[in-house]
Amino acid sequence: MQVEAFLEQTADRLPDKVALICQGARFTYRQIAAQSRRLAITLRARGLRRGDRVAIFLDSSVEAVVAVFGALMADAVFVMIHAATKPDKLAFLLNDCRAAALIAHGRFGHLGAQAAALPPTLRQVIWVGAGAAPSGASSTLAMRWEEAIAPSLEGAAFTKEAIDIDLATIIYTSGSTGFPKGVMMTHLSVVTAATSITQYLENVEDDIILNSLPLSFDYGLYQVLMAFKVGATLVLEKSFTYPQLILERLGSEHVTGFPLVPTMLAMLIKTQNFSGAHFPHLRYFTNTAAALPPAHIAGLRERFPGTRIYSMYGLTECKRVAYLPPDQIDRRPTSVGKAIPNTEVYIVNAAGGRARVGEIGELVVRGAHVMCGYWERPEETARALRSGPLPGERVLHTGDLFKMDDEGFLYFVGRKDDIIKTRGEKVSPKEVEAVLYRMPEVLEAAVLGVPDAVLGEAIRAVIVPVAGATLTAQTVLRHCAQHLEDFMVPKSVEFRTALPKTTTGKIARREIQTGERALSLLESAP
Repeated sequence: MQVEAFLEQTADRLPDKVALICQGARFTYRQIAAQSRRLAITLRARGLRRGDRVAIFLDSSVEAVVAVFGALMADAVFVMIHAATKPDKLAFLLNDCRAAALIAHGRFGHLGAQAAALPPTLRQVIWVGAGAAPSGASSTLAMRWEEAIAPSLEGAAFTKEAIDIDLATIIYTSGSTGFPKGVMMTHLSVVTAATSITQYLENVEDDIILNSLPLSFDYGLYQVLMAFKVGATLVLEKSFTYPQLILERLGSEHVTGFPLVPTMLAMLIKTQNFSGAHFPHLRYFTNTAAALPPAHIAGLRERFPGTRIYSMYGLTECKRVAYLPPDQIDRRPTSVGKAIPNTEVYIVNAAGGRARVGEIGELVVRGAHVMCGYWERPEETARALRSGPLPGERVLHTGDLFKMDDEGFLYFVGRKDDIIKTRGEKVSPKEVEAVLYRMPEVLEAAVLGVPDAVLGEAIRAVIVPVAGATLTAQTVLRHCAQHLEDFMVPKSVEFRTALPKTTTGKIARREIQTGERALSLLESAP
C-alpha cells in the first residue's frame, strides 16, 4: 500500500465529506483528490520521474496538503521545508536532496533569488499566490499553482509505478554535525506508523482533528496522513501564535482530537476558558516531543476529567515508539508508556547486553516503521541502524537513554548526543554555534539545552567575546533571529571570559552542560 491511497480510497468511499478546513474554507475529499491528481499529471508531464524529490516550501495550507499527495501520486518523494527557513538553510536543503521540483509560496520567492539556492537538478518551480517565481529560476520551467492544478487536466492518464518499499518522504532533522540530515521513510514505514497510531488512538471517520503544528514537523504532518487514512476531518491552522483563535476553533468545529506539545499546553493552561465544559466534544489530547510535566497533567485532568490524555514518545527516525494508555497517566505520570502496536522495544546497557529492570541504557526499536537510513549519510546511518536479534535485520538505536520498570513501562532519562529538544523541535547546537561564529565579536561559543517547564529545554548561548569587543545579549539575539528559524533562537545569552576545554583543546560542552543544569536546579530551589 502506498501513502497516497489514504486519500484515494477515502475519496472513493466518502467523496463529499469535508476532508480539510483551512482559513475558513472547506474542501471535500473529492476536491483534494482531484487537485492532487492534476498536480501529479503536471509534475509528470514536465519531466518528474519516479523517485525524484519535490521540495514543498509552504506554510500549513490546502496547497501544502495537495502538494504532498500530488507528489506521491506522481511516484515522487516529497520534502517538507519549514516556512520560516532562511536562505542559507534553504539552499542547503534543496541542494542536499537534489530537488527536481520546488513548490513555494510567491512571497517566499525572494529566497530563491540567490543562484546558490537553486540546485542544478531543479527542473520545475510552481509558486502559489501573489508574487513571481524565484528570480534564480530562469533556467527552470516556472508556472503558477492555478495552472498546475487546472481543471482541464482532469482525466489525463498516467501510469503509477511506486511500490511500498520506495521512498515516500525525506524529513530533515537537526544532525549532531550541525548540518540537517534527511530521514528516509518508505511508503511501508509511513503506512505502518500511521496504522499503529490510529489504532491506539481509536481514530474513526467521525473524528475532527485540529492541527496547529507545522507540516515540516512529522507530528504535524502525520495529523494530515492519519486523518485522511480513516476519513476524518482535519482543521488545519497555520500556527499556534494566537491561542484564543485556536480555542474558538476547538469549540466552533466540535473538535474531537487535539495534538499538543508542552509549550502549547503551558500557554493554554493559563487561559480562563480552557476546560471540558467549553469543549464537550473533545475526546483526546496527544502529546509528544517532550514529556508533559506532572503539574500540567494534573491541570489537564482537573479541567478535562472525561478527556483522554495520551502521553507519547517518538523520534523522526521511526515516527512513534511508545504511548502511555490514558488509564495509566495518573499512576505513571513520568512514563511514556509501552511500545505502540506492531513494534518491539528493548534497552541495551553499556556492555551491549539487555538491560535489567531499572537499569539505564539506550533504547532500541524494531519495526517496519523504522527509517531506511539518512539520505546519503552512510556513516551516520551505520551508527543508528545496527544488526538486530534476527538474522539480516537492522534495528534503530535511538541515542536516547531509558529505563524500564518490571511491567515494561518506559521512562526517559536523557539523550546520548547534544541535540536539544525545544518547543517540539530538534535543534543542533552546532548549527546555532555556526551562526554565532559569524559575528566577528565572538571568540568562542557553546550552545546548550537547559531544563524549562514550558519549552522542555530552553536554548542558552554561552559566549566568550573577542578581547575589547562590545557585545550585548540583545545584539546576539537579533543576529540569531536574522539567520535562524524562531525556535532555534536562544532564549538567553551568557558571557564568560573562558570556556572549559578537553585535553585536545576542544570546548568541553558536557562540563558546561553539567554546570548549567546544576545552576538551573539552584535557581529553582526555594
